[in-house]
Amino acid sequence: MQKQKDNSESFESLFSELESVVAKLEAGDLSLDESLALFQRGMELAKKCGEMLEKAELRIKQLVPQANGELGVEDFNEK
Repeated sequence: MQKQKDNSESFESLFSELESVVAKLEAGDLSLDESLALFQRGMELAKKCGEMLEKAELRIKQLVPQANGELGVEDFNEK
């Protein structure tokens, strides 16, 4: 698996942290200030994860039959 070039965290680690934030918020035993801080962190994590997924989606390729009978690769186009 390719590492991120800019030393940013991986999608998996960000998503894991987001899951942890959600679990803490769902537990409901935090003060208002703690809840707000965790909510803000969760929104930041969700945005980062969303951006990473969008970039990954742009990189998706599909195999398509070519005129010569072989398979070729081209950008994925949703139909």
